[in-house]
Amino acid sequence: MPRISKVEVHEFTFPVADIGLDAGGFDLVQKPGNRHQLSKFAVVIEAEGGLRGEYVGLWGATKPSLAQTLLLAPHLVGRDCYEREQIYDEFKRALRQYDHMGHGYIDIALWDLFGKAVGLPVATLLGGWRKRLPAYASTMHGDRNGGLSSPQDYVDFAEHCYGLGYRAFKMHGWYEGNVEEEVETVRRLGEAFRGRMALMLDPACQIRTFADAVLIGRACDEAGFRWFEDPFRDTGTSAFAHRKLRDMIRTPILQTEHVRGVEPKADFVIAGGTDLLRSDPEYDMGITGAVKIGHLAEALGLDVEIHACGPAHRHLMAATRNTSFYEVALVGPKARNPLPPVYACDYSDDLEAVGTDGCFPVPTGPGLGVRYDWDFIAARRTALHEFG
Repeated sequence: MPRISKVEVHEFTFPVADIGLDAGGFDLVQKPGNRHQLSKFAVVIEAEGGLRGEYVGLWGATKPSLAQTLLLAPHLVGRDCYEREQIYDEFKRALRQYDHMGHGYIDIALWDLFGKAVGLPVATLLGGWRKRLPAYASTMHGDRNGGLSSPQDYVDFAEHCYGLGYRAFKMHGWYEGNVEEEVETVRRLGEAFRGRMALMLDPACQIRTFADAVLIGRACDEAGFRWFEDPFRDTGTSAFAHRKLRDMIRTPILQTEHVRGVEPKADFVIAGGTDLLRSDPEYDMGITGAVKIGHLAEALGLDVEIHACGPAHRHLMAATRNTSFYEVALVGPKARNPLPPVYACDYSDDLEAVGTDGCFPVPTGPGLGVRYDWDFIAARRTALHEFG
């Protein structure tokens, strides 16, 4: 079997237009006229016989994740590149003291390598059958800069998304977590789109108290929302609190975006903390880890919703029966989503890339089925780490 001969980790930066930081300085919001620099990293795995796997990190490719990827990368050299299950298991243990966020990029690159080695898309290797994925527009957070600054802005933007073909829409509210404003926006979205679009709410853990989360959840009940996700500032990790919330509202709760891996997600759902599970190939130890979470949900008769967008996410969704929508994040009326333009092919997760049927295609080429623009990455590279 081919052995891994070299691993590269490329750090790079790129500018995003009309986006800036919120008042707290941690999260991105629309900011017309502003330019902001973001940093990401890419993983390349080379093996004997000219085999090469690649993945450019998107949503979780932050400095803390990079540190974990660099911790793991040298331990790939000399290993059989096809033994993804054993590598998954050993790397999971190696990061047991951390949050596992650096693991997924390596696993995804290994899947890309294997797909290229056998000449098949990752979706086919997973047993996938979907060719097009129903999508929802997932907004950026509310701002005070003229983007998503009022309940009416959300309604207007949802109407724009509907016109593009989307039949599902998720609101991320304001970072202040103002209850009245959140409730009013939920109410107005329900009045305008109930029966036309599936509606979801994700405060991203901004609601400060349990009582406020109940009030907003009951607004979701009245507006007919499909799910209520990560409501309050426990950061989405208290099974007890979310079980209590489930008892007090009718809208299904979607949790475990911030609970990493299959075992703690199993504990969370068995404890009654959620109605729907969350998975992400970047966050949950790769495609290998996310597949396990999908099977866990299926065994319990539940759905698993795949977080965010990207080529790995599409292949995973193509092979997952118990999931509903592809999340096109984070979009808004005044700025494109803050993703690096790293594709030298027609792949796109832009808002306008949706088909008139409200769907996105699953890439059909070998591996992840995308070609990366390595000239773009090299021109903006700030560091190159090589192992092997």
